[in-house]
Amino acid sequence: MEIKQHILDAVNEWLTPTFDKTTQEAVIEMMTSSPKDLEESFYKNLEFGTGGMRGVMGVGNNRINKYTLGKSTQGLSDYLKIAFPDQPLKAVIAFDCRHNSKTLAKTVADVFSANGIQVYLFSDLRPTPELSFALKYLGCQCGIVLTASHNPPEYNGYKVYWQDGGQIVPPQDGAIIETIEKLNYSQIKFDADENLIQYIDAEIDQAFIKSTIENASFGTSQEAKDNLNIVFTSLHGTSITAIPETFAQAGYKNVNIVEEQRVPNGDFPTVKSPNPEEPEALTLALALADKTNADIVVGTDPDCDRLGVAVRNNEGQMILLNGNQTMILMTAFLLKEWKKAGKINGKQFVGSTIVSTPMIMELATAYGVECKVGLTGFKWIAKMIKDFPELEFIGGGEESFGFMVGDAVRDKDAVAATLLICELAAQVKANGSSVYKELQQSYVEHGFYKEHLISLTKKGMDGLAEINQMMVDMRNNPVKEINGQRVVMLEDYKSSIAKNLLTGEEETMDMPKSDVLIYYTEDGSKICARPSGTEPKIKFYISVNTELDSVENFTEVEAVLNEKIKNIITAMQLS
Repeated sequence: MEIKQHILDAVNEWLTPTFDKTTQEAVIEMMTSSPKDLEESFYKNLEFGTGGMRGVMGVGNNRINKYTLGKSTQGLSDYLKIAFPDQPLKAVIAFDCRHNSKTLAKTVADVFSANGIQVYLFSDLRPTPELSFALKYLGCQCGIVLTASHNPPEYNGYKVYWQDGGQIVPPQDGAIIETIEKLNYSQIKFDADENLIQYIDAEIDQAFIKSTIENASFGTSQEAKDNLNIVFTSLHGTSITAIPETFAQAGYKNVNIVEEQRVPNGDFPTVKSPNPEEPEALTLALALADKTNADIVVGTDPDCDRLGVAVRNNEGQMILLNGNQTMILMTAFLLKEWKKAGKINGKQFVGSTIVSTPMIMELATAYGVECKVGLTGFKWIAKMIKDFPELEFIGGGEESFGFMVGDAVRDKDAVAATLLICELAAQVKANGSSVYKELQQSYVEHGFYKEHLISLTKKGMDGLAEINQMMVDMRNNPVKEINGQRVVMLEDYKSSIAKNLLTGEEETMDMPKSDVLIYYTEDGSKICARPSGTEPKIKFYISVNTELDSVENFTEVEAVLNEKIKNIITAMQLS
């Protein structure tokens, strides 16, 4: 196969003495035995997406390795000196259970220290939300976590956090990337100053757990806690270091842990994907729930920022909730608790994203609080807290199984969210209700919203080109009708234009640009198209809604909404 010149130029750079002998040998081996892999490894630089820099591990500028992470850390070190002149600089680093995470974390620490920056490095794997907490607790200017979240085992990643505890956002992200891109690999300082690297563990752990319990506990009686039967799985990830101890200190004693998934393991041997969004990931947990007659199942992804939840329906069967449903439940619970405590006075807000359920806006309106909606990714919710200091942040979530309780952690936090959903479950059980009945009642009070996600995987360079072309086609030839319903509004977040397709009127949207299209139909349905920022996928988010006059009619109305979703999928040829 013919390899393009810019790829050959990149390959030749990696054969220079700047790179160690092992790396050079791996490149030569790829040149002779796997030209396609060579092309995939070198055709572009690994980029920052919605979740930072994430990719397959290996050699090359489009792979996660000591050089790509070293270059990013060198650029970040240079930028920190510009952003915080004449200040003593401090950074904190955490890592998850993935292969090479511990080694890569030490490499990042080495580069920071070689640049004269004080480094706090967790001695072993920890949840991502603990990194966000530790950053503020230790008074650091930035933090790094080595994780690829729920991606397959061959992936790793690098997420950058700023001094507020949230992930980097404009203008810092662009300025940091610009600084990184100006560097050559030969400029990376790898020679560590070990005197500047301090290992951290127990003190931060205890402070993090104490903060979690303070933020996510709401006066649940000990009797109610004792009567809640919980199944928990860490899916071989980092949450095992925090959630069992959080349960214990919060007074939840009846916790059954899935033992086969307790030990951290980057191969994730018991699941196809360590992603609580995938029903298969919770198979063992659901089996244990049936065996122990559990009320609730909670499973977290490898870096412990997302959670999947299953509860019993009205027939006593365990069913999986989707991310929008858990977000509705937790938001409604927080709003009720804040109202009960007399803490709502019109100066509060909840956060959501453009691809999450519109029902959150209905909930916020009902309780007299503002709902701020941002782009996909919790960095935008964290930015809301920073941008609106005059408002109190109650909580926020997104459809991809993430939730944030208060602002002690400025990222999605499965530790606090796990405790919060169990607080809800314990209280409603003590009152003779259930989590499922609470969800149904919310639909009666605020409208029955039903969501569905279609993810189309398109791997590699060819897949990326195909995804880009799909977005171009949808922009150039917007759908006028979906499932017999006229499209009344098209929001294009790349051009920042919202266009009424019936009148031709256009208005500018005040939001950062992003490669997202959202169609709204005349019956209130919403269909969003968005390439993933962290996986080789294009995602279609479908939301439909109608009124539900009583819980007794739930099944009948749900069937109507399911049929509408099915027809939209067919009409848009997404199946």
